[in-house]
Amino acid sequence: MTGDRLSKAAVAEHAARLADDEGLEAVTIRRLAKDLGVTPMALYWHFKNKEELLLGVVDHLLGGVRSEAPDGDPWQKRLRALVDTVVDVMRRHPALPDLMHAVDKTRTENFTRATNDCLALLSEAGFTLGEAFWVSQHLLTGVIGLVSGHPGPRPGTSPEEAAELRRQKRLMFECLPADRFPKMVEYAATFRDEPDVERYFTFNVDLLLAGVEATAAARARRQPDHPAAR
Repeated sequence: MTGDRLSKAAVAEHAARLADDEGLEAVTIRRLAKDLGVTPMALYWHFKNKEELLLGVVDHLLGGVRSEAPDGDPWQKRLRALVDTVVDVMRRHPALPDLMHAVDKTRTENFTRATNDCLALLSEAGFTLGEAFWVSQHLLTGVIGLVSGHPGPRPGTSPEEAAELRRQKRLMFECLPADRFPKMVEYAATFRDEPDVERYFTFNVDLLLAGVEATAAARARRQPDHPAAR
């Protein structure tokens, strides 16, 4: 057993993969110890209980959530880059939305840092800190909803299974009373083809940020001396 294998980050990474593959219920100290070939006591060095373990997983996964746009770019571009990184990590780790509901994420350093970065950008946009915090929560909730409800197949679903699920959904909508739900019946045809998941995320992140940008622009028009108005 190498020291790297038992590092805090390695344990958190294995727990994240386990949550992604089997759900949060599978993530226990005992299960991780078995998978890693150590005794549970070896893991208690890093995490005293399951709550600390789940907090550690959230903190580990959010470690890369940063705006990669240059500091000199407009706040809109930097905010988009920050949101895109959150979407990316949640797409790679589908258990993360549930994890963030299961624990008090504000107790993790990386969530606090990411929130602070977001507040700084939104302050630059002209929002008060109170408003900026509301906006940051709106963006997080929106991203969680996008990832949780994306139209693509779930991990582990074969192409044949995905096609069958689409067929079932198409039939479900086609069977609705056309005189009462004509647009829903018409919508059924969209299930004939594989969903364009990338377009789904691009379109909906655009939609999410458009509201923030429009609100900031409206505030700037009322405060012409604010930098965001220039």
